Amino acid sequence: MSLLIAIRGWSPDQWVERFSKAAHPRPVFDARAAFDPAAIRYAAVWKPEPGLLARLPNLRAIFNLGAGVDALIGDPTLPDVPLCRIVNADLTARMTEYVVLQCLMYLRQVEPYRRLQSERRWQPIDQPAATDVRVGIMGMGVLGQDAAEVLVRLGFRVAGWSRSPKAVAGVETFAGEEGLAPFLARTDILVVLLPLTPETRGILNRDLFRRLARDGVLGGPFLVNAGRGGLQVEADILAALDDGTLKAASLDVFETEPLPASSPLWAHPGVIITPHVAADSTPEALVEGILANIALHEREGRLNDVVDRRTGY
Repeated sequence: MSLLIAIRGWSPDQWVERFSKAAHPRPVFDARAAFDPAAIRYAAVWKPEPGLLARLPNLRAIFNLGAGVDALIGDPTLPDVPLCRIVNADLTARMTEYVVLQCLMYLRQVEPYRRLQSERRWQPIDQPAATDVRVGIMGMGVLGQDAAEVLVRLGFRVAGWSRSPKAVAGVETFAGEEGLAPFLARTDILVVLLPLTPETRGILNRDLFRRLARDGVLGGPFLVNAGRGGLQVEADILAALDDGTLKAASLDVFETEPLPASSPLWAHPGVIITPHVAADSTPEALVEGILANIALHEREGRLNDVVDRRTGY
């Protein structure tokens, strides 16, 4: 086994160090330094330089270090070798923490109370129960199903929408184009964990926001996007917030990352911004699983968690 680490947008140092220690004595190469392209059999990457992987003639598999693979699939030079996504308990738990945090913040009126605090006003706000709030999750893969399970335990009325039908205990499920309208119409807090594909690009737009529930106990719909930035039309989010179509939005991903300082999203009172960290896992959590997948491939010729490039997940 010989492994190349190619990372842009994060600091690669921790990853190179962790892989080198865990894989020893097998060679691990840092794409920032000189290496022999013909020596590389596997690559662990995050948004690598376009064309880099195509220069590796003996590459056998690619391991993406984040949940979304759209940046890789968007590279027309991507070699025709298996591409594996991260399915990891630590990453899943972190995403669930983020989703549950945002839903609880909206349920328990955290932002209104923060405003009252800034005004030094002691003013209780009517508090609905979780059982009166309808959460809808778009994207019912591993991440969506885990978040749904925890939200159900907290008492929320949870529904899920996915491209193909899914059965999830305690969750009302909808699928396909015909299921989207009824799913949106019953949703007070829309949680988006979809992959970015040609079909989902720009799906979070004014037309979709208008179809969310208007009769809920929270007084209007909320948006939580921890999927991919390309899912959302940010001008439409701002317009929907300004005209009351959306009450608020929690955004962890953006059309352009890092989010430009000139973006009006930064200063909008209805927006909570985090810098693509909802499921920000660590080398300690992910490296061993990737090396185990490589060992499986070398031993049995198969891999776990291979992406279907036609669907993007």
